[in-house]
Amino acid sequence: MQHPRITHHGGHLGVTGSCHQLHLAEGRSLLIDCGAYQGVEQPSDNALGFDARQVAALVVTHVHLDHIGRIPQLLAEGFSGPILCSEPSAVLLPLMLEDAWKLEYGSDPQRMKRFLALLSERIVPLRFGEYHEVRNGQRGLVRLKLERAGHLLGSAWVECELSDGATDTSWRVVFSGDLGAGNSPLSWPLTPPGPAHTLVLESTYGDRLHTSPAGRVAQLEKVIDQALSDQGTLLIPAFSLGRAQELLLELAQILEHKRLGYEPGCGQQPLNWPQLPVILDSPLASRITQAYRNLHTYWPSQAADGQALSFPQLLTIDNHEQHVHVVNYLASTVRPAIVIAGNGMCSGGRIVNYLKRMLPDPRHNLLFTGYQARGTPGAVLKAAQGAEGFVKVDLDGEAYTLRARLHSLEGYSAHADQAGLVAFAEAIGPSLKQVRLVHGEPGAKAALQRRLREVFGDQVSVEC
Repeated sequence: MQHPRITHHGGHLGVTGSCHQLHLAEGRSLLIDCGAYQGVEQPSDNALGFDARQVAALVVTHVHLDHIGRIPQLLAEGFSGPILCSEPSAVLLPLMLEDAWKLEYGSDPQRMKRFLALLSERIVPLRFGEYHEVRNGQRGLVRLKLERAGHLLGSAWVECELSDGATDTSWRVVFSGDLGAGNSPLSWPLTPPGPAHTLVLESTYGDRLHTSPAGRVAQLEKVIDQALSDQGTLLIPAFSLGRAQELLLELAQILEHKRLGYEPGCGQQPLNWPQLPVILDSPLASRITQAYRNLHTYWPSQAADGQALSFPQLLTIDNHEQHVHVVNYLASTVRPAIVIAGNGMCSGGRIVNYLKRMLPDPRHNLLFTGYQARGTPGAVLKAAQGAEGFVKVDLDGEAYTLRARLHSLEGYSAHADQAGLVAFAEAIGPSLKQVRLVHGEPGAKAALQRRLREVFGDQVSVEC
């Protein structure tokens, strides 16, 4: 059996919009993810690029918007098959798409209710490691399974085994999805793949090696100490799913450590740590955090406590009026606080209002813990670290002088580095014939391509 045809409809020229079509037979295919574009990668043409009615099933690797954001469009254009995903993703997917729907189509309650009902009908939760069958026309069968990818709670890589009854042959394809770096306290490490012939591999950090994640809580604590001594606000832009929950877990650990060491009236401790507010200003992140608590049985055993994401100093901001009040209060007082708000790339969401008020004020600090896509305000700000006072940043068409102090912590990367990506490919073994690199900037893909060619030589075709 020749290797099957794969068409990429996103996620192959950059890091967003992941959507890969595995062709099974004439007029029949599987879709791996159906994500939205972000930043400068947004195309002028919003067409899907394929006939949604010919997709037999959609497989979701995880529920970040760059992997699921076009599902409403897929359904609207006639897709009638199942949406296959892990059990945690089946819980989180409606939360993420409800929020995306509101931003894209408005908040009409009846339309929203119909959409969520349709989505619920289509979602089919799969257990990790168990095979699910999809008919491949009249001649064959596709067996697929999900295995842990370690990127965030519920994330998976996908193995698809295509069989041809007429020739009694088969071909196995692995789609990596987003592979984790092995440092998330709320998701299990990835499961190595077995034998396969084709690997569609992400390459987000294909051009670098991560520093050790060991001690990242101590590094976060050091940034907080430095930032809050300025008597201002520490702003942390974060994705509502995954990063926000990890930060809450580790902030709870830091605050407990500080509480135990706090001595009232001590001149060496200007901050009243037991009273320091941690503000989660994202309705979506609040709902997802509650879902995480309910899904604590899927956490790694060392973290499996549903109360770990609850602590007395955590304040959640629900409505817009409260949000405006908090922004104005923190911008005009000298009360230290920590604010986690979306979105993670500062391209929208409530973090933008904080930035507008606080970037020009050197009392405040801004901490990045995640990837910033090209063309986003987050990427501009992160690149300006060390040039505070000399840079202006465009937010909603208006320029703001950057005087707040910037920080970056790299130990929070949710993506495998070059060594992790190569190790994933090597784990497949001698059956591997083809690697197709996706989900990376051109430089990252080229660097990973060179490294994979060094490892595999002429035995494996490596394509960007």
